[in-house]
Amino acid sequence: MPRHAIFVINPSRAEAVTAAKEISQILLKDGFTLSTPSDVSVLGISEVSSESLAAAEVVVVLGGDGTILRGAEIARIKSIPILGINLGHVGFLAEVEKPTHAEIAASIIARGYVIENRMVLKYSVLRDGVPVSDGWALNEVTVERDGTTMVELFVQIDNRPLSRWGCDGLICATPTGSTAYAFSAGGPVLWPEIDALVLLPIAAHALFARPMVVSPNSEIVVEIESSEAVLSGDSLRKFALKAGDQVHISKDASVVKLAHIKPTLFTDRLVAKFKLPVEGWRGE
Repeated sequence: MPRHAIFVINPSRAEAVTAAKEISQILLKDGFTLSTPSDVSVLGISEVSSESLAAAEVVVVLGGDGTILRGAEIARIKSIPILGINLGHVGFLAEVEKPTHAEIAASIIARGYVIENRMVLKYSVLRDGVPVSDGWALNEVTVERDGTTMVELFVQIDNRPLSRWGCDGLICATPTGSTAYAFSAGGPVLWPEIDALVLLPIAAHALFARPMVVSPNSEIVVEIESSEAVLSGDSLRKFALKAGDQVHISKDASVVKLAHIKPTLFTDRLVAKFKLPVEGWRGE
């Protein structure tokens, strides 16, 4: 049975399409079959199907962190490793260095990548006590205003009341998501190895509205007290909320597997992403 890889490609980036064409030709010559869910036409890459999903050993993502999140929607179903390729813009999920197309293909053929597990959040929405929506997120789950008026949220943790906030919204992030939306909103950076959740209100009208680091074993419940709000998982899965809805958020049992051609310390990733001033360091 031929080996199979799935390509997730950002069609708006010419370098992503070019990389897909060059890497795919090397893999096809080695006997791979290839498929993609992306709206691009590359010779030898067919449309992804349930059969190709079941056979895939790696999901190769050519794009930024946003494209990797789309790749995670496919990869998580069958716990397939995601190999995110750096196309020039350093992200937190892709390679730090920019490997050649031949190096990428060689790593896939030899299965020469290292894998790290990333925490996933799950959420469900209860309306009048009845589940009406559920989903998951690799980065964050947010409950935010759906208009110009702030939202009124009542938050509980582990069946105990925490606080009521009038705010622009609330973010619950994984360590992976701590460097995404939560970081922009003033949250702390968590190393990926830390098993914890970040909880922070956005622009809250309250004396206490600081970012919090919460146990991964805790359940967070957000009750909507304003007329409307919107729930979002990774900005990809959205659901309209009404007054009285309860959003339950906790750690999911599944993980997303991120693959890297070269193992990289998160410290080095932070330095590369933010161009931190480390010149003159005398270590190795």
